[in-house]
Amino acid sequence: MFGLVFFILFTRGVRGFFCTSSDLEMSYTFCDSAAHDFMFNVTPCTMLNTSIWHAALTWVPKSDIAFLKVVFTVWYDGAKALHWKEIICSGADDEYYVCEMLKGETITTTFDIKGKRTIFPKGDYSVIIEAFSDDSEKNMVVCVNYTMIVKKDPF
Repeated sequence: MFGLVFFILFTRGVRGFFCTSSDLEMSYTFCDSAAHDFMFNVTPCTMLNTSIWHAALTWVPKSDIAFLKVVFTVWYDGAKALHWKEIICSGADDEYYVCEMLKGETITTTFDIKGKRTIFPKGDYSVIIEAFSDDSEKNMVVCVNYTMIVKKDPF
């Protein structure tokens, strides 16, 4: 039941599974056709009885990270459920080490995702994560579309 969620995204247009268990199935695609050097893993691969997932991210950006805005959009069974924007790097007094990284440098970090804040009912989710190097959201750095199928209700 407790599997490893792991995927490496290097090639164009590839859709693949990175997590499958009795209660959860996840896959990914990039929003564009460009190749990306990006790795993300999460453990455990389950929605049941899990309050914290342990995540690791490795990414090689294709441009300098002086400014970084991340936009999360979550769709649940075809309806928009969440739209959230966060400026990670503003160029002044940034608290994250990814800020001021240079094009081609490898970003490696680990963090926890606290799952009990959000209960995911059974259904199909599409999570689109877009990162921009400007506040106007015109210069996209990376965009990943995760598909998550929750097979069992947590209640």
